[in-house]
Amino acid sequence: MLELRNISKQFASRQLASDLSLCVAAGEIVALLGPSGSGKSTLLRIIAGLEPAEQGSVWFDGKDITQWPPERRGFALMFQDFALFPHLNVRDNVAFGLIEQRVAKRAARERSQEMLTLFGLANHGRDKVWTLSGGEQQRVALARALITAPRALLLDEPFSALDAELRSSLQQEFRQRITAAGMATLLVTHDEAEARAMAGRGVRLVEGRLQVLW
Repeated sequence: MLELRNISKQFASRQLASDLSLCVAAGEIVALLGPSGSGKSTLLRIIAGLEPAEQGSVWFDGKDITQWPPERRGFALMFQDFALFPHLNVRDNVAFGLIEQRVAKRAARERSQEMLTLFGLANHGRDKVWTLSGGEQQRVALARALITAPRALLLDEPFSALDAELRSSLQQEFRQRITAAGMATLLVTHDEAEARAMAGRGVRLVEGRLQVLW
């Protein structure tokens, strides 16, 4: 279980988080909604260990991980721009996390090919990522996030760059794959319809505090 306990964070004169607490269970998808600039992405960065909170703590499975560096936390963070590496082919983009964990390159590539097959991209392993469609690139990004078996998945507006029809089809696919992987998942979005399509629970960040939506 991923837990935020009494998190506070201020930026300039804005209170992004004020004594904020939230729990996300294993296999659960929780949607975090709110307008642009409300602090949603900052909260993800605090969870990932990329930015410190002024007060409060981050816990996982009963352990205080507030002082742990990002690489020790074992979380995966997916951005809205996919953040794929244009100089690597599709297979090596997916394998990247394993190679960073010092898995042998051959083994990492074999596992990457297995993931690509699972995501319907078996024939694209040697393609450059910029030759893929937006939906295919998003699948590559999710495969790369899941290949390291992260303990939690943090999604930052993952579908905002896609057209409405593609967003709808990928939302259901992502929900199924994330649930099957059994990870605690926090989805940041400003789109309530998208949030309801993917998440079993939704909260809104308003002036640094969370409001339960469903």
